[in-house]
Amino acid sequence: MAGTAPGEATQPGSKISLPDTAVLALLGSSDENLRLLEELLTADVHVRGNELTLTGEPADVAFAERVFAELVTLAGKGQPVGQDAVRRTVAMLSAGTEESPAEVLSLNIISRRGRTIRPKTLNQKHYVDAIDANTVVFGIGPAGTGKTYLAMAKAVQALQAKQVSRIILTRPAVEAGERLGYLPGTLYDKIDPYLRPLYDALHDMVDPESIPRLTQAGTIEVAPLAYMRGRTLNDAFIILDEAQNTTPEQMKMFLTRLGFGSKIVVTGDITQIDLPGGQRSGLKVVRDILEGVDDVHFSILTSQDVVRHRLVGEIVDAYDRWQVVQDNAENGAAGQRAHTRKARR
Repeated sequence: MAGTAPGEATQPGSKISLPDTAVLALLGSSDENLRLLEELLTADVHVRGNELTLTGEPADVAFAERVFAELVTLAGKGQPVGQDAVRRTVAMLSAGTEESPAEVLSLNIISRRGRTIRPKTLNQKHYVDAIDANTVVFGIGPAGTGKTYLAMAKAVQALQAKQVSRIILTRPAVEAGERLGYLPGTLYDKIDPYLRPLYDALHDMVDPESIPRLTQAGTIEVAPLAYMRGRTLNDAFIILDEAQNTTPEQMKMFLTRLGFGSKIVVTGDITQIDLPGGQRSGLKVVRDILEGVDDVHFSILTSQDVVRHRLVGEIVDAYDRWQVVQDNAENGAAGQRAHTRKARR
């Protein structure tokens, strides 16, 4: 390397010795993690053996040091360090969080057959923590943010730890204006398609062969919301899914089923309301009603918390931008009509 000419400034740099056991995990297969880090970080990254050299502006170098420190910690905990973990670590630190991404990404909820369920974003971590700390939690956010899946994992964890004696999963049985009476088959056949997503998540977390036995014993109950009326649910972990499709009256009915030793998690997406006839959503109004009530928590998830395909988050953002344009256009048209009426007077 050529020497530096007199008076020529050198870029600040930093050298980090990576643990031998962490080098392969950090670099990734065929150096895919390294290439991604070079793309995401402003500082220049050079690796020789297990020595990492970072150069660039002091703030950029310091940020890169934090990223690599978190990834080393994550690898040291035995967690996989794939491209998803790299992206999420950089995103969390870019957001200025004081919490450690390594702690967030290594928080295991339950494991089954070598698969571990854990939060993948800071908001998901806060959501899971809120479920531990509160009796009633609302998880509100777009599709793919893990609202129901994480709640289900916490329910199974609570059941396994004998914190509750049963799990109750429920959701409104009518969506998109469809009526059960027009569907073929028995009542079970009619409601099964609406409850199937809950069964699918449950199968990921509980041995499928044991589910019929647990269901027969009443340890796990999956039922439409209408079946909750008139009951008091003690010693249970209760999840209401698709809550944006409840009316305010249904939401009140459900929340007042809470019994001793129970916990409630309500999940939904207020941008996907399918109630017919312009009815108000119980999920939209409940925050105004219960905000500030002790032991009730509202967790808001966003497109940044989507853990499905990368495009899902971009689709959610695109729809949000479109909705803003539509709302502005409608408000402008309403204002113009009001102005025209006033001028005619």
